Amino acid sequence: MENVWDILIDRGFVYQSTDADAMRKLLGEAPQTFYVGFDPTGSSLHIGHLLPIMAMRWLQKCGHRPLALVGGGTAMIGDPSGKMEARPIMTVETIDANVASIKEQLGRFLDFGEGKARIVNNADWLRDVKFLDFLRDIGSLFSVNRMLTAESVKLRLQNTLSFLEFSYPLLQSFDFNHLCKEFGCMFEFGGQDQWGNIVAGVELTRKLQQKEVFGATFPLLLKADGTKFGKTAGGAVWLDAARTSPFDYYQFWRNVDDGDVQRLLGYFTALPMDEVRRLGALPSPQINRAKEILAYEATALAHGPAVAAQAYLAACNQFGFADPEGKIETSSDVAKIIAEAANDAIPAIDLAADELGEGIGLLTLMVKAGLCASNGEARRLVQGGGCYLGETRLQDPKMVVTAANFPDSREIMLRAGKKNRKRVILK
Repeated sequence: MENVWDILIDRGFVYQSTDADAMRKLLGEAPQTFYVGFDPTGSSLHIGHLLPIMAMRWLQKCGHRPLALVGGGTAMIGDPSGKMEARPIMTVETIDANVASIKEQLGRFLDFGEGKARIVNNADWLRDVKFLDFLRDIGSLFSVNRMLTAESVKLRLQNTLSFLEFSYPLLQSFDFNHLCKEFGCMFEFGGQDQWGNIVAGVELTRKLQQKEVFGATFPLLLKADGTKFGKTAGGAVWLDAARTSPFDYYQFWRNVDDGDVQRLLGYFTALPMDEVRRLGALPSPQINRAKEILAYEATALAHGPAVAAQAYLAACNQFGFADPEGKIETSSDVAKIIAEAANDAIPAIDLAADELGEGIGLLTLMVKAGLCASNGEARRLVQGGGCYLGETRLQDPKMVVTAANFPDSREIMLRAGKKNRKRVILK
């Protein structure tokens, strides 16, 4: 089996690592236990959490054991990383309720069967720690001078950083040490903003257990234009269907920028990378088919294939199929539903061969299809750029549609504007 470290590198998951050569060697030799932490500051994960979750899936697929740490203890303090202000203090009851919700969501992505992935909650070992013992045994091993050099600390010192938040790296480091001791955990993975905390955990575990452990971070997920990925005008895109509907979730992925498609396919699907690169390199408008594939695959992971298929059909019925004839090859299961979807979901008209003859005027065909009330309306539509054959915009009102415009399936898709479309079937 391919070394999972090579898979993570090829798909773009690795940003920094404490010892890349050693990590690759260990991950290629035998099954390893690793952990990723999730902060239960809300009742649902959002797509900002998906990058580490997808990396965990690849690690588990290659035989390694995930520990999904939910921070029921550290959430009582709040991680200052990447924040300009202190997080609101939550009650223990709220934290515990959030932990329960997150556990359920992670179960959609990871296999928590016996002997496989495991949920751990650092409340189980942090809430009972005695303050003086912790300061003596753990605090004595940290240099304040070095902690002050961390980017997260320097950012917050521009405003105010409480001792409560300043102590957070000690607790996260203690987590790594505890998981190494109790579960043989050798690796911590986290977001790019967790680098300082991860390194601190590696060093603490080395000091306390005289054992070499390792850490790596994932890149900050940004759009091609440099802005933060995962935000919409309405806020975060949630994995909870009650907060972000599966249709809206699908549409978020379907509407990503062209320049982001290849990278997102590599992160958020299991498609082979040669296919990812081919799909990501498609020109416009064919790139829209790659976006459909991305949206279907991402929605299937979060909500299941049946729900993803419903969202796909609903979106395509409303806005059109990017590749109704299935010309763009893909290993995605979406290819299995496109023919049925195109045939069943979109209204059709029949065009007899003798009606077509040597050709039929585009304006006449638009009226016959019921997309326009008159030739004049059809002409204005074409001149205004609102008439499409498939995904190709038609701009010549004098165009004549002939048998050559019909593919082997003897079917074409006419569209007026974004939503009105008809299949024209040559009989």
